[in-house]
Amino acid sequence: MTGPPSPLIEDYLREAGFWHVAMIGRGCKLDPKLISALIERWRPETYTFHLPCGECTITLEDVHLQLGLPVDGDAVTGSVHSADWGAICYELLGAIPDNINRGRIEMGWLRDTFPEPDDDSTELEKIQYVRAYILQIIGGYLMPDLSQNLVHLR
Repeated sequence: MTGPPSPLIEDYLREAGFWHVAMIGRGCKLDPKLISALIERWRPETYTFHLPCGECTITLEDVHLQLGLPVDGDAVTGSVHSADWGAICYELLGAIPDNINRGRIEMGWLRDTFPEPDDDSTELEKIQYVRAYILQIIGGYLMPDLSQNLVHLR
């Protein structure tokens, strides 16, 4: 996801509530000193920043206001009650990777399996691409795991 999302998927991202977060950081310059200062003040045991003026935490309302993500309603993936991760992956993406580890799939597999749609892509191919794109946003930016290579299907 090196460039902005394709205009062919904009409506799908808006419908899922992910358009704004897909556009964040485009043309934005990050301040490494500010990020370092915040990291130094983060206390994982209390999930707060310890600042000179007091403690500060991140709430769901902050997530909604800053990232534009919906915080109530149905999950993007819908309700997942089964533990058959292969079936869930096939239902969402139309493909199953060789390796699913407790519901987590490799980000590289998403990139390799779902090329950006073009004008000849079917509606289903666009929807599957958007789902893979959203999973890459979640696994790459919003909630990366320690390996920064896996994302959970849920």
